[in-house]
Amino acid sequence: MSKAGAFDLASGLGGKIDKTEVLSAVEKYEKYHVFYGGEEEERKANYTDMVNKYYDLVTSFYEFGWGESFHFAARWKGESLKESIKRHEHFLALQLGLKPGHKVLDVGCGIGGPLREIAQFSSTSITGLNNNEYQISRGKELNRIAGVEKTCDFVKADFMKMPFSDNTFDAVYAIEATCHAPDAYGCYKEIYRVLKPGQCFAAYEWCMTDAFDPNNPEHQKIKAEIEIGDGLPDIRMTRQCLEALKQAGFEVIWEKDLVIDSPVPWYLPLDKNHFSLSSFRLTALGRFFTRNMVKALEFVGFAPKGSQRVQDFLEKAAEGLVEGGRKEIFTPMYFFLARKPVSGSR
Repeated sequence: MSKAGAFDLASGLGGKIDKTEVLSAVEKYEKYHVFYGGEEEERKANYTDMVNKYYDLVTSFYEFGWGESFHFAARWKGESLKESIKRHEHFLALQLGLKPGHKVLDVGCGIGGPLREIAQFSSTSITGLNNNEYQISRGKELNRIAGVEKTCDFVKADFMKMPFSDNTFDAVYAIEATCHAPDAYGCYKEIYRVLKPGQCFAAYEWCMTDAFDPNNPEHQKIKAEIEIGDGLPDIRMTRQCLEALKQAGFEVIWEKDLVIDSPVPWYLPLDKNHFSLSSFRLTALGRFFTRNMVKALEFVGFAPKGSQRVQDFLEKAAEGLVEGGRKEIFTPMYFFLARKPVSGSR
């Protein structure tokens, strides 16, 4: 887990946004979402701006509370959050059959926590694709600290328009990242294009489950809380992701919502009724301390104005995620393994 402290949190708030413009960026980001009158089509049309603003604003919060790997994981009893996250990443590498010498693409890599873990676990070279400049600069620094800068790198680009030649990679994966795409088919088709024929794409997707009722106001509220708190233009149904994969040309080897087999609820770290010293910053008490620390840092001018507002919509996300998990209408780990046919072409 990251050793980021209060200074790192405060100094990183806003990412590459000028510190005097953070509040304005927060206000613009909020207006994309339902709670502030925003529309889904506007979020999809402006997904690059929306997602970039989101990650500039929240990355230091994520690293402070979550570590270097910004994702959930199925978890066994007696297993720590840190251990489950590593196992979740190793599972992905094993499903892809990664081997030394493979050239791998991480689509939507964040600051590269999974990238570094999987590269070290599988002895592969991994390229992280990310459209956020702040996350890439932070990822490069962490690569250097981990000693993987010669085998792992980052490319700044939109995963809807990748700057790679056809048939470039031996494997592609995405961990809770392609949910930011405005169109699943368009994103998967680009992944299909850059993947070598006969090779595989694996992902964990954020999805609404079949239990989600679009006509239920409470379900809609939970969905909207997750969208604003996590920078999402929309949240697709699991079946929509599956259909988009097939339309893109992939052969689906297997797919499953891995939440079903998790003995420990995936949302437990965010549950206000749960307490853990090992993931203290994610608990209700830990978030209370963080909220008041950010309030104090903003008051004295060490953190930019608007920092509290970011903390607020992250709290809203946590509430939506927990309720979505409890009601089983949302999953952060709809997993699939899909192959590009040997005869596959663009």
